[in-house]
Amino acid sequence: MLWHAGRVPVRNCLVTGAGRGIGSAVAAMLARGGHRVAVTARSRDELAAVAAALTAPTLVLPADVTADGAVDDVFTAVEREWGPVEVLVACAGAGGSAPLAEVTDAEWDRMLALNLTAPFRCLRRAVPGMVERGWGRVVVLASVAAKRGEPYVSAYTASKHGVLGLVRSAASELARTGVTVNAVCPGYVDTPMTDATVAFIAERTGRTTAEARAALERKQPIHRLVTPEEVADAVDLCVRSAAITGQGITVDGGGVQS
Repeated sequence: MLWHAGRVPVRNCLVTGAGRGIGSAVAAMLARGGHRVAVTARSRDELAAVAAALTAPTLVLPADVTADGAVDDVFTAVEREWGPVEVLVACAGAGGSAPLAEVTDAEWDRMLALNLTAPFRCLRRAVPGMVERGWGRVVVLASVAAKRGEPYVSAYTASKHGVLGLVRSAASELARTGVTVNAVCPGYVDTPMTDATVAFIAERTGRTTAEARAALERKQPIHRLVTPEEVADAVDLCVRSAAITGQGITVDGGGVQS
């Protein structure tokens, strides 16, 4: 095992959805901690830009984690270069909005494939190596939508409720193995995904994009969007602690209190 300054082990980390937003902030946080970071997302160019800014050994592994065999290929590539994945942070995800009666089967399937099935496949692939080594950290980016229901996001909300259930079940199963499994549940974060939500609201309501963004900011008690770095701080806590497992850690400026 490698060690960096302060006699802290260097871990092999894999971040999905790392091309931008929360995923890129998580990759940067892990790199600052001295860990090796493999990044995956669909866009090679975005990944290359993220990797170029990291101050740690990196692997750039473009992939669509919803494609058959893609998750196994990504893990195999990390194992070939560095060994087993020790820290998995599943950030890949997408949102969508429509009235319940207008949600198509295709949109339903898309939400579940990316927000629930892909994290499940990553977790399933990561766990055996972690258990064998007696140490592992899994963090899934969920959402406050994993804890409450709001109108017009039924498919998204169902997928996020599902992934929080997956996290809780896995954490219970793995509690004595040295492997922790947690979810981080952000509210509205200043990311491209929120930009898309703002554009949708503006289109549907006739508001300006500034007015739509301000409406989202006011939904959070701190009256601003959460930053990707603030979400990464919660991920860092889950990575560092051996006693935090089975949790859905809310990062939304106090909107959902638990």
